[in-house]
Amino acid sequence: MSADDQARPGRSEQIGIDQLLDRIRADYARIGPEEAAVAASEGALLVDIRYAALRERDGLIPGALVVERNELEWRLDPLGSHRAPEAVSHDLHIVVICNEGYASSLAVASLRQLGLHRATDLTGGFQAWRAAGLPVTH
Repeated sequence: MSADDQARPGRSEQIGIDQLLDRIRADYARIGPEEAAVAASEGALLVDIRYAALRERDGLIPGALVVERNELEWRLDPLGSHRAPEAVSHDLHIVVICNEGYASSLAVASLRQLGLHRATDLTGGFQAWRAAGLPVTH
C-alpha cells in the first residue's frame, strides 16, 4: 500500500472493468443463445436492455421485454411500485440481453443484489443471438 493510499483510509481497491466483470461473472452461470431460447420457451423472461438506436438498427428478439438499462431495477423489482407486470417473483428466471454481453453482466449483478437470484445474462448479447440464427423481428 502506498503512502497516498494510507493517507486515505476506507479507500476501496482499484480494479479495471475486466477484473470487475470476472468477479461478477464468477457468481453465476451465463448462458449462450440456444440455452436462452430454450429458457424462454420454458418460461424465462428475456430482458433486452439495449438502447433504442440499437434496437431500431438490429431488430428485436420476439417476446423479449424491452427495459432501458436506467429503468431495469425499478421495472424488475417484484416489490417495487413501478414494476413491470412480468416481475412477479424473486424466483423469476431472467436472462438479461445487451448488445455484446458486457453491460448485461453489470445489470445482473444489480438484479442479484435485489434478490433476483436466478438472473443471468446472454454471453455475446444480442449479436450472439442473431449470429446463431435465432429469431429477430424488425
